[in-house]
Amino acid sequence: MANIKSAIKRVRTSNDSRAHNISIKTDMRSQIKRVESLVESKDAENAKSALETAVQKIDKAVQKGLIHQNKGNRQKSRLAKKVNELSA
Repeated sequence: MANIKSAIKRVRTSNDSRAHNISIKTDMRSQIKRVESLVESKDAENAKSALETAVQKIDKAVQKGLIHQNKGNRQKSRLAKKVNELSA
């Protein structure tokens, strides 16, 4: 454990940031899985609305720097492709 006051604070803030980042990424992954499960069950209307929410969560994670922009774009593209194939 750190002895210096600033190092102790740094450890505390790092743990807080890590917990916050994990919650954002977990929420993003949950939304992605929700879209994929709706596509599996062939529920086009709910899949479209879930896709909008998932895109917002992915964009927020990219904005916060939790995932790379290319990864976010790739995930959005693949989800949109699945939903569009379902409705076509």
